[in-house]
Amino acid sequence: MQQLTDSPLLRGLNSPQHQAVTLPAEPALILAGAGSGKTRVLTTRIAWLISTGQVSPYGVLAVTFTNKAAREMLARLGGMLTVNLKGMWVGTFHGLCNRLLRAHHRDAALPSTFQILDSQDQLSAMKRLLKAMNVDDQKFPPRQVQSFINNAKEQGLRPQQVDDADGYNRKFVEIYQAYDDQCQREGVVDFGELLLRSVELLKRSDALRGHYQQRFGHLLVDEFQDTNPLQYEWLKLLSSPATGVFAVGDDDQSIYAFRGADVQNMHRFKREFAVAHEIKLEQNYRSCGHILDAANALIANNTGRLGKNLWTDAGSGEPIRVMESASDMLEAYWLVDEIRNLVAEGRARSEMAILYRSNAQSRVIEQALFNAGIAYRVFGGLRFFERAEVKHALAYLRLMENPHEDTAFLRVVNFPTRGIGARSIEQLQDQARQRGISLYAAAEYLEGKAGGAVRAFVSVIESLRFETQGLALKEMVAAMLDRSGLIRHYETEKEGRERIENLQELVNAAAAFLAEERFSPEAPANLGVSGANDDDTGLIGSPLSMFLSHASLEAGDNQASEGQDAVQLMTIHSAKGLEFYAVFLTGLEEGLFPHENSISEPDGLSEERRLMYVAITRARQRLYISMAQTRMLHGQTRYNLRSRFLEELPQETLRWLTPRVDNRWSGAGSSGALAEASPAGRWVRQGMGDRGSASPSFQKPAIAGHTHDSGFYVGQAVRHSRFGDGVILALEGSGSEGRAQVNFKRDGPKWLALGVAKLEAAD
Repeated sequence: MQQLTDSPLLRGLNSPQHQAVTLPAEPALILAGAGSGKTRVLTTRIAWLISTGQVSPYGVLAVTFTNKAAREMLARLGGMLTVNLKGMWVGTFHGLCNRLLRAHHRDAALPSTFQILDSQDQLSAMKRLLKAMNVDDQKFPPRQVQSFINNAKEQGLRPQQVDDADGYNRKFVEIYQAYDDQCQREGVVDFGELLLRSVELLKRSDALRGHYQQRFGHLLVDEFQDTNPLQYEWLKLLSSPATGVFAVGDDDQSIYAFRGADVQNMHRFKREFAVAHEIKLEQNYRSCGHILDAANALIANNTGRLGKNLWTDAGSGEPIRVMESASDMLEAYWLVDEIRNLVAEGRARSEMAILYRSNAQSRVIEQALFNAGIAYRVFGGLRFFERAEVKHALAYLRLMENPHEDTAFLRVVNFPTRGIGARSIEQLQDQARQRGISLYAAAEYLEGKAGGAVRAFVSVIESLRFETQGLALKEMVAAMLDRSGLIRHYETEKEGRERIENLQELVNAAAAFLAEERFSPEAPANLGVSGANDDDTGLIGSPLSMFLSHASLEAGDNQASEGQDAVQLMTIHSAKGLEFYAVFLTGLEEGLFPHENSISEPDGLSEERRLMYVAITRARQRLYISMAQTRMLHGQTRYNLRSRFLEELPQETLRWLTPRVDNRWSGAGSSGALAEASPAGRWVRQGMGDRGSASPSFQKPAIAGHTHDSGFYVGQAVRHSRFGDGVILALEGSGSEGRAQVNFKRDGPKWLALGVAKLEAAD
């Protein structure tokens, strides 16, 4: 092996990064803190192994947690190496398992054309199954059954393996078995099945398991803290004592327990793989010192950590600004003013993010931004492959590939409308159930007008399958859009232009997919392609089947929108992996963050603290933390206490902004000019004060809790002759010249002049 210690690949790496990249082929755990360059280390590690002759691309398997990350990794490697990377396996757990099952579909007892159900397709299949079984969906809601089945699969359990000692799960187990049978009959798999069936295949076949253990000499895994038990089992099956397993993760950023992630997998990996090398990447290249000091102090309160301490040589930077507002509306107006200040400093809106623990918090923030004319974007809206018109088109393509898939059949049998009503569908389902066949096959047995209408739809699919034989994928998709009537249908809609553009974009998506996968653009879309993706096992599926799999897998990816410069709004979970110049972390109140549901759960508070740690470390230069004394959530006014997490932050890293009696904000040592006036008043920046001094107490503003000279007080329930019942959020001025801000149950917050408003105390 050639050791290129002066290789250009290693230039610019710090000492721990250099050490990690050049480790011998032994199990290693890389504890990579936020902003510590883990992606660079992981990619450079692969390039180093290949460039030094330790492994060929054919012997590398790399697991990422998004398809976007996999594409970026391949793009980076392409710029670092001159060798052909075609034989390398890089992708998500689901994508790699799909590849494995395509290659060995017979051994896995699957048809070569098996299709993947995304979450919505799976839910539709569940509803159909419950109806066929005459199950009361009030007692067994489809989403609850779906969650039960997915959780069982994540634990590696088939129906007969689910614990039912007390009989509580008996009906769920029965439905699970029926669901398994239905999926097998229709030739479809859900996301959980991709992984579970892959694990079962590797366990069952010693020869197959041995083949892949010998092939993949190096197995690299990103975001290891987010693996679930079944994913961990899959990794164990693919590795042997000779495999160089390189796991990169951060137990302090494990925030997906609700999706099945188990942070204990990192501890199991250390123990079960006898990890020879544990390296900590602690130098942070993203955030300033005050932000990192706050993050370190906060996360130190969690027990059982593997342990690390982030640092930077970029200096302390600006302190963290903390604001307590009297209400959520005032909190939102403060956000607006600070954003205006940042824009005035020349900062792009896209470099600012407003984070919240719960989606319910966004309404007031959006309203304030809209009223202020500030462009914003809610991150994580509908993605391309999740849009209804695109899913309709994909259902037609799935039927062209496998006409016996009942979920796709039901989605489009009457779309566009063909006069096939619910009664006709029920009759068709009865025929299919009695004969044990698919809905497509049952069409010939349906009599009367209903039978004629359904058979006309079947004829459309048969014609599409015949007419597109031998066509390239792009041409096939275009032909389907025309022949199915989807384009004509949306041409009649008032706002159908955007939907048509999305359908037309699907043709472009098909062409781009072929280019990315290195298929010949002229390859017939519905014929198996041998050697595609350089898999060594021969036939792995047609371009159409692989494109449909790609669409299902991509439906879960976050895809950033292009265009207008806009402030980003998102939950903290959605912010994982992102970074911004300025981050506004809102709603730091007990019961909201940490969330009230987490406090009583095992490890719940620790996970909430890890979520706070993730939020803090999204910020590069500016971090703002805010809370509201009163907040409207779920139709009720909540009176809040400060979050315990604020007590865990070093006070010397914070700059507190405190409210004055008149609901304007002030503080000693203002560092800049006043912001523009908002309906809530003005804000100024407060100086740091003495280092190490205690933070201001979180009491109500001076007027809150005290009777105003008008006789009213903040928090009082009141009634108005026109607006009805409400609660006083704020009071300004004195006597009859003053005014009150009241949050009315029906009409929301309003400012009223006390001298003329017919406001009275409620009983």
